[in-house]
Amino acid sequence: MSGSATEPTETIDTTLCILGASGDLTSRLLLPALAQLLTEDPHRRVRLIGAGMDDWDDERWRGVVEKAFASADAEGPTVEGVREHTTYRRTDITDPHDFAGLLSECAGRVALYFAVPPAIAAKGCRALEEVDLPPRLILALEKPFGSDQAGAHALNEQLTTLVPEEQIYRIDHFMGRSTVLNVLGLRFANRVFEPVWSNEHIESVAIRYDETLGLEGRAGYYDTAGAMVDMIQSHLLQVLAVVAMDPPATLDAVDFRDAKAAALRATRVWDEDAAANSRRARYTAGAVAGRELPSYVDEPGVDPAHDTETLAEVTVEVGTSRWAGVPFTLRSGKALGVKVSEIVMRFKDVSHLPTGFEGSTEPSVLRLSLGPDRMSLELNLNGPGDPFHLDRAALESEFGEGERRAYSEVLEGILDGDPTLSVRGDTAEQCWRIVQPVIDAWRSGAVPLEDYPAGSSGPEAWPEL
Repeated sequence: MSGSATEPTETIDTTLCILGASGDLTSRLLLPALAQLLTEDPHRRVRLIGAGMDDWDDERWRGVVEKAFASADAEGPTVEGVREHTTYRRTDITDPHDFAGLLSECAGRVALYFAVPPAIAAKGCRALEEVDLPPRLILALEKPFGSDQAGAHALNEQLTTLVPEEQIYRIDHFMGRSTVLNVLGLRFANRVFEPVWSNEHIESVAIRYDETLGLEGRAGYYDTAGAMVDMIQSHLLQVLAVVAMDPPATLDAVDFRDAKAAALRATRVWDEDAAANSRRARYTAGAVAGRELPSYVDEPGVDPAHDTETLAEVTVEVGTSRWAGVPFTLRSGKALGVKVSEIVMRFKDVSHLPTGFEGSTEPSVLRLSLGPDRMSLELNLNGPGDPFHLDRAALESEFGEGERRAYSEVLEGILDGDPTLSVRGDTAEQCWRIVQPVIDAWRSGAVPLEDYPAGSSGPEAWPEL
């Protein structure tokens, strides 16, 4: 290894090499997450290398690390050591010679984090085919994983020629969100919920992620992805798998990921009619929280001919004995008036309500918010006046924000060699299989691309979830 301030090889457990070190993902998410881990566990031994095409030197890179670590209130000798000894290497990861040179500077177990666009990551992995790889090499790749089911399958086959499946981390930071994991505790540790977690008692499920943010300068990626690929194909289907899976024997990587995979294999578009059970729309000019936004098509870098949707909705069914007949609606969009991120489980009506009650008789609703993290169980209860009058009430509990950032959970798995929260190869392919009929219907024009003003709740004609 080169660099005058490098730690001795024998003291390094893992070299974390971030490819695309100059990007926003690195400074805004990865580095603060790493800082949090190092603060919490000062015994971790990590060497950090930044790599990218930008002509940076160690000093500039260390400035980025310093600023990111400060944003996480990181402290302690381990944090100081990583910050002081980190290095930057200008590297073209699509060039096997460059990649080999970078790997020669890594010690201990090596984790390559591809914080680059998916197409560049795929080229980088092809370059690795011509490089002598270190033992126990970990490859971490951001979504989207491939551009369709066939592409995901081909990429899976390529990756497994490099390293075994258990050393491939397909990143879905949603799986590191505390509320998604809280679903498991709420459901499996409470007898009041587990027996009713099925089609016998639940009428419908909605998984929703509405953002107030617009494009925010991400046209290079988003205009070729859209809301369906950016959020539903990846994050929200992973959330669905956690909600819908049958109870695993344990929460270790094998059992947990097997249970998720079984749920996704059983999932398909409702009635297998993508045109009738999906919607798409795109925001026009408007204001969100007092901030004026232009029409999506007028955003810098957008090609209107792409017909990219900024709001997507699809209804699917999980074809198992537990969930058959229950619609799961997944929705995500940008530039909406209110930020809403939640899992909503609507129960069926009671089988019999004695005559004489008045007031609210709506079915019970379990609402799990994904930030701030809270649970709300909406019930009908006798009001304070007339004992035969039912009022709507909500029993609420704060989960708290969780001890760690989502990316801290992700990085911990990578550094510890624990793939529990990563997306397994077969489930990545299943997610593409589920949404492909929708994408095909949209491309054929079978589903119109509607408009909604920025700052609204979406097209007026769309029914509320």
